[in-house]
Amino acid sequence: MKYLSEYRDAALSQELLHDIKSIVTKPWTLMEVCGGQTHSLVKNGILKMLPEQITMVHGPGCPVCVTPIHIIDEAIELSQKLNVIMCSFGDMLRVPGTKISLLEAKANGADVRMVYSPLEAVKIARENPDKEVVFFAVGFETTAPANALSVVQAAKQNVKNYSILTSHVLVPPAMEAILSDPETTVNAFLAAGHVCTIMGYNEYDPIAEKYKVPIVVTGFEPIDLLQGIYMAVKQLENGEAKVENQYIRYVQREGNTHARQAIDEVFAVSDREWRGIGTIPKSGWEVNEAYRHYDARRKFNLVEEISEDNTTCIAGEIMKGKKKPFDCPHFGKDCTPEKPLGSPMVSSEGACAAYYHFSQAEALPS
Repeated sequence: MKYLSEYRDAALSQELLHDIKSIVTKPWTLMEVCGGQTHSLVKNGILKMLPEQITMVHGPGCPVCVTPIHIIDEAIELSQKLNVIMCSFGDMLRVPGTKISLLEAKANGADVRMVYSPLEAVKIARENPDKEVVFFAVGFETTAPANALSVVQAAKQNVKNYSILTSHVLVPPAMEAILSDPETTVNAFLAAGHVCTIMGYNEYDPIAEKYKVPIVVTGFEPIDLLQGIYMAVKQLENGEAKVENQYIRYVQREGNTHARQAIDEVFAVSDREWRGIGTIPKSGWEVNEAYRHYDARRKFNLVEEISEDNTTCIAGEIMKGKKKPFDCPHFGKDCTPEKPLGSPMVSSEGACAAYYHFSQAEALPS
């Protein structure tokens, strides 16, 4: 249980809570960037144990939540073509598009397959040479290396009937967008440890300096989060704004150079629309010219059509840290995991799903 039980130690958690309470003198708002961190904070009751001066708000780090509805519509459109096998991770299957989800498209006869790796999709392409196989490649810097490697492997194996439909997003530009909002209340960030495992954290230094915000690279276990909160609050109380690394057991300043090389070989930086937030310049990756044959949008001549999102879902306000799930009048009533109005209630990393499954029962609507 090395590096697991140690980070769930109840006595050490109490010590860290005491340390946090001993240094906080002012109200501070901290944003944890990753949905996995949100789930851990809620599931382990940390939000209820923090001193009242500290408010945790939940960031845009849920890949399913930020995927625009028109890209889900593109995936559904492709799945309905006669010669296409659409492959996806399971969490994208239930997310509603404008009319239906990929799971409903499958129920209607489309060949939609859940896979656990993009390399599985390459294998399916090899085994079905008379079909076009598309992998729905969504996510942050964490999933991009595997998706890039699937393209490289397909090219090396001369698999021509494979392509990826990308919706890759980048964390640092989103953090800058949040801080540039004049209505933001965020004083400090807990940066997503797994993203930094890939990318390192050099990119965060200019953000901390420009916006005068502490940024602490933080893991996902209770001790990680409490220690990250302590480090951020300590900086705030001391009037500091620098980047620190709590997740030293996994994160190096330069990241994983091999993974970054795979990303650089296949992708090029592009502007990207974030669901509920809008278009953020240079916040995404698209397949570059060298691998254009593996870009599903070019292969199938997809024309991007912006679809109207569900205006009753306040996902954008939640992911920008302006509101919490309990602020939504539909939470737990019209919007549940079984019948979601928006992706934050569907995704395993969505803030609404975390509150619904783990938060205090008395806060749920009757």
